[in-house]
Amino acid sequence: MKIIFAGTPEFAVPALAALIAAGHQIVMVLTQPDRPAGRGMKLKASPVKVLAEQHGLHVFQPETLKDTAVQAQIEAAHADVMIVAAYGLIIPTVVLNMPKFGCYNIHASLLPRWRGAAPIHRSLLLGDAETGVTIMEVVPALDAGAMVSKGVVPITESDTTQTLHDALSKTGADLMVQAMAELAEKGSLPATPQDESLVTYAHKLEKSEAAIDWQKSAVELSRQVRAFNPFPVAQGILKGEVCRIWMATAKEGKAKIGEIVSVQDGVTVGCGDGLLHITELQAPGGKRLSAQAFVQGHNLQIGDFFS
Repeated sequence: MKIIFAGTPEFAVPALAALIAAGHQIVMVLTQPDRPAGRGMKLKASPVKVLAEQHGLHVFQPETLKDTAVQAQIEAAHADVMIVAAYGLIIPTVVLNMPKFGCYNIHASLLPRWRGAAPIHRSLLLGDAETGVTIMEVVPALDAGAMVSKGVVPITESDTTQTLHDALSKTGADLMVQAMAELAEKGSLPATPQDESLVTYAHKLEKSEAAIDWQKSAVELSRQVRAFNPFPVAQGILKGEVCRIWMATAKEGKAKIGEIVSVQDGVTVGCGDGLLHITELQAPGGKRLSAQAFVQGHNLQIGDFFS
């Protein structure tokens, strides 16, 4: 299959790697332009670009796909299919219609639940028991295309957005390779329309959502901490300073709201309902530490309070 692959971040890398390994001809890799990053704000290539260049693939990085000259270059690739994985730019209808067999997307949720920008975070925040990946047709409306296949990934009480991201990217790669094998063999992919009555939207995360409200239950706060790992990281106020909380689980028990009731094998804090057991923290300007190292370095004691 002659494939145009459109993707940018780390999530898309396993899919591109799997398609290359499966022997498909990647005629073009669309990825976002290099962006300033790090303290020096030097231009940095996307993870997809790095992999593509390692394999000597043709990389194309337009600022927009709405330009007619850009569209002409894409059309000239004469692709059988376009595959999209977290590309990050709007793909005009004229471009979607260029490949012989259309355009397919790897979406990190079990559609129609969690259309939109932050499906992994929202599934964790809302306490879903499972998430997954949907291979879907790309249409002009947001994540509204018919569904080709799905893969389910359970959500455990220790999962973070990072661990789910990694599992889902691998699942998506496997599903897309299977879909392309079927498309190459049969010339079409059966697809099921989404039930619009079941649609939920995963709105983009706001940094303001990172602040911890200790009056919430420990279960809710554990979800918040794990959903915001690795970004933007949940935050509480400890001894007048912002403390980033990287990992925490819920425990049964009762204590004053915000009070530290144990510093053994973690920092245990009273909540509106239950106790939050924190195992990784970070002080301003400091490193991410285990709770044990944090307690020793910051003289944390029973009776101290998060506010």
